[in-house]
Parts: sequence; structure tokens; C-alpha cells
Amino acid sequence: VQLQASGGGVVQAGGSLRLSCAFPLRTFSSYPLAMGWFRQAPGKEREFVASISGNGVTTRYAEFAKGRFVISRDNTKNMVYVQMNSLKPEDTAMYYCASRLSTFESIQLKEYDKWGQGTQVTVSS
Repeated sequence: VQLQASGGGVVQAGGSLRLSCAFPLRTFSSYPLAMGWFRQAPGKEREFVASISGNGVTTRYAEFAKGRFVISRDNTKNMVYVQMNSLKPEDTAMYYCASRLSTFESIQLKEYDKWGQGTQVTVSS
């Protein structure tokens, strides 16, 4: 099972990026799986960014992401996105998408069992 994250790049502070993640069709009791975005900056632990339930109804965000990031999904295309606005230099990190064997989302990194390869986001000041 391969998740493919894309959309990273270099952007100036205040700019925007939309990250995309293609996920293979996997279900839990015939329902789409919950998805999450995480990030890891050099020398730091991987941290939660945002999560979305299998049906797309429930979303949660890290405090730093609230009001700036929006997670969404299109189950007809097996895609999950995170729109990132008002980017700051401290948002610089490798961003990963992950899937969880449940339709319910979680903010806990350890509850996600499949991970993509990551896409680099660099925000210059």
C-alpha cells in the first residue's frame, strides 16, 4: 500500500501551498479510511497537523494549523488534501500523509499504519 504525497515546494512567508496525497483504495468494513497529515522539521519529532474521517465529515487540527490550514478529501479520486495559507518559516518541514485502519480520525501518530514518502515544504522569510 503506497501513499503518494505531493505539492511541496519553496514559498515566501505569507504564501500558500496545497499538498495532495493519493491513497490506494482501502476500506474498513467497506468505509473509506481516516487520513491524517503530519510534519517533521529537522531535529524535531514528527507532529500532527490535521486529520479527516473516512466520510470527510470530521476534521481536527493542531493548534498551529487552526485558521490557516484546511484538510479535505475526495473519495471518488482517492485523494486527500491540505490547503496551507499564511505560511510561516516555522512551517518548514517534511509533510507526510498517513492512513489509519478505521473510519474515525485520530491525532495520534501511532494510530496510523500506512505512510507516504513525504513532501518538503520550505517557507522563506
